[in-house]
Amino acid sequence: MANSDDPRDRILNAAGPVFAEKGFQAATVRDICHEAGVNVAGVNYYFGDKERLYIETVKRARQIRGQQVPMPDWPPGTPTEEKLRQFIFTMLKRMLGVTAAPWQPRLMMREILSPTAACKELVQEYFRPDFNLLLGILDEVLPPDTPLHKRQQIGFSIVGQCVFYRMAGEVVALLLSDEERMEHYSVEDLAEHISQVCLASLGLGPPLAGSFDDESKLSQTSEAP
Repeated sequence: MANSDDPRDRILNAAGPVFAEKGFQAATVRDICHEAGVNVAGVNYYFGDKERLYIETVKRARQIRGQQVPMPDWPPGTPTEEKLRQFIFTMLKRMLGVTAAPWQPRLMMREILSPTAACKELVQEYFRPDFNLLLGILDEVLPPDTPLHKRQQIGFSIVGQCVFYRMAGEVVALLLSDEERMEHYSVEDLAEHISQVCLASLGLGPPLAGSFDDESKLSQTSEAP
């Protein structure tokens, strides 16, 4: 059972695993209140109804992740390239590099794949501010007359590369050997790779082919007797 002196917190803590496992429709207030050790009237008293409880539970999962890995606070004069690298790293760290209760990422994925009213609040309170931050970074390098839809598409392309490793992580693992994953697929490695791709496409970094040549030469030099 949830362990807290605050009944509201106990309900939220109990609701997370239940909603993550069963989804909104199948989960029952009775099951949640049993796990929380509170009267079944507690949900209505503290949240109004089951739907509001679900929304607050989804938001709590996102809040916890954001508190564990906050977005950087860049000082004036920080280069655009560095901002983009740190933004990408922060996104990947939130998705892949944070120790969390299993229900948290499961509930978030359930909500993103089958959106409910909770998704709308997630977008407005969390996803949109982060996306606007990314658009602000892009505005520093894109031509001033770049149409809004093109700026947004570029932003989605960057976010999509990060989301891929969260959504398809198990498939990626099946495609690779354990040695490959250990050596090249850490959060740091993936953030650097995605950053290189994005910076090259934006004209802020060297062409990818050139960077591969440099890595190959460096590897050959290090292996030479």
